[in-house]
Amino acid sequence: MSQVTEYSEKVMDHFMNPRNVGEIEDAAGVGTVGNAKCGDIMRIYLDIDENHVIKDAKFKTFGCGAAVATSSMATELVIGKTVEEALKVTNKAVMEALDGLPAVKVHCSLLAEEAIHAALWDYAQKNNITIEGLKPPVTDIDETEEFYEMEEE
Repeated sequence: MSQVTEYSEKVMDHFMNPRNVGEIEDAAGVGTVGNAKCGDIMRIYLDIDENHVIKDAKFKTFGCGAAVATSSMATELVIGKTVEEALKVTNKAVMEALDGLPAVKVHCSLLAEEAIHAALWDYAQKNNITIEGLKPPVTDIDETEEFYEMEEE
């Protein structure tokens, strides 16, 4: 993906008109992650049915416009997917769906990916199930190796 220096129309749309803002009471899974360096905090709520399909997703994000936009897009991408399909929603998929992010905002897409994974982990723990490929969540994306790799690119 080419070096993006400004925000795409999709990023601006999801920032100005975010989808799925709010909380889900008694959510099947809730995931919260942050980035201590920039101060962004993202919480994603998932409503998952008995067939392990995500019926609804909501988010609450404290952070910059890119953090709000990536949260919004991430919830859009997981609704209607099985938990296994949702696990495959990567930061790159979020960025591509938003037509790219400036390099200094790539960490926001990592937050979105990790928040989804943390919510899926919470769901798996509550229901005593294993989701193939799901790892324990991190609370700060600075803990992830991908963050450092992407910062160097």
